[in-house]
Amino acid sequence: MTEGELAMTEAAWYERIGIPGLLRGARKAYGGAIRQAFEDAGFDDVPRNGAFVLARVYDGHSEAAALARELGISKQAVSQLIDIMVMRAYLERAPDADDRRRTVLTLTPRGKAAATVSWEAATAVDEELTRRLGLAGVADLRAGLIKLCEMAEERD
Repeated sequence: MTEGELAMTEAAWYERIGIPGLLRGARKAYGGAIRQAFEDAGFDDVPRNGAFVLARVYDGHSEAAALARELGISKQAVSQLIDIMVMRAYLERAPDADDRRRTVLTLTPRGKAAATVSWEAATAVDEELTRRLGLAGVADLRAGLIKLCEMAEERD
């Protein structure tokens, strides 16, 4: 085995893949921290994509169509996710006072507590990333990710 081949086999998997793979792997830093924080706080029944829904509802963005678009899943899948979160007492659903055809989602006290746990876990990852990259590095990373989001929006 040549020195170059040896170095290649010793490199971490994330040093050998492209940006799409890096993005997928990087999500695990947040996802793992949030899942662990949920478990530690007794929210071990938050469904997949539940943390995202909690954050969006907390921010006042609870339209099923928007959630479906942002998550990249069908409206039916979002509806099922919301049903589960309502049954598990994270969300409440009520008709919109201005348009009875629409539904308004709000966080229950349990949902607010879980959203706070999620936010704190994500913030801890952000702080660690800042320690490792510095403020300028995080700003550059954020700028690059924003450009990728813009590219995705242009394609939609």
